Amino acid sequence: MNHYPLYHAPIPAFLREAAEAPVVARLKGVGMNCGCEYTAFPRFRALQPYSRWEHSLGVALIVWRFTRDPAQALAGLLHDVATPVFAHVVDFMRGDYLTQEATEDGTEAMIAGSAELQSILGGLGLTTDDVRDYHRYPVADNDAPRLSADRLEYTLGNCLNYGFCDLDTVRRFYGDLAVGKDEDGRDELSFQTEAVAREFAFAALRCARVYVSDEDRYAMQRLSELLKYAVEGGVLDEGGLYATEPEVIARLLDRPDTAARWREYRSYSQIVAAPEPGDAGHWRKIHAKKRRVDPMVLGRGRVSALCPEFAAALEDFMAASQDYWICGRP
Repeated sequence: MNHYPLYHAPIPAFLREAAEAPVVARLKGVGMNCGCEYTAFPRFRALQPYSRWEHSLGVALIVWRFTRDPAQALAGLLHDVATPVFAHVVDFMRGDYLTQEATEDGTEAMIAGSAELQSILGGLGLTTDDVRDYHRYPVADNDAPRLSADRLEYTLGNCLNYGFCDLDTVRRFYGDLAVGKDEDGRDELSFQTEAVAREFAFAALRCARVYVSDEDRYAMQRLSELLKYAVEGGVLDEGGLYATEPEVIARLLDRPDTAARWREYRSYSQIVAAPEPGDAGHWRKIHAKKRRVDPMVLGRGRVSALCPEFAAALEDFMAASQDYWICGRP
């Protein structure tokens, strides 16, 4: 999508160099939509390419704009460096479908093992410990429903990719931000204008509904089952999950059984939902993490406290049941 120049131009040299380190550049071959874009579901099949690399560079540039701190910016750039192919699908494969954090394992080791990154860090007087955990920097990351650079970047990126907002609207959202304080006195990206914050909050909620839609949950679950089958069958090993998606897809297509399963996965174009599983098809009951944003308005509080309509919509979203059966069909 190449929307990351929106956040800061030109890109600082140290971030540009770090982004091209092989361990980071691999993320150019890992998508942000967790494999859903390979299906035929209408909401995903027309998406533009949007990689973890673009997202990571975007996060770094947002952090740099608001902190001018190389350590924090690099922590933002490197937060997804250990993300495997199809991203949170591997969380599903590992049973971590509610927190979706298992894919962060290995971040420190990958940074420490990269000669290129170590050279960049050394030149800045930094160490692996300074950048291995972006959770320690609240502008880069914080707990939902707060707004951080990570949550902001994928929200703006997906608003564009899903067609929920045009580029001018995204620019208006981004231009209204400043660093404020949350309820606990910690830094948080906050809006200066209530009306802009409300518009962003509803746009973010539209994205959140996509992230837990029946199509999304079903696609991630079924792809996780395919990856598990491929690993157990020797088509892939655990290390192969840290290649790129084109490389893994080529491995799947290289054996008739996994190729057939991949083609079935790609054929899904509609979802059937029911209180009980049907007799035909691969029915699943799938619960997944609900991502949400309730942004802060400087000096006013959170949008949910200022806008009853948003508070009600957010409450409905969080209360919506996932306790039913779904099945994908061609």
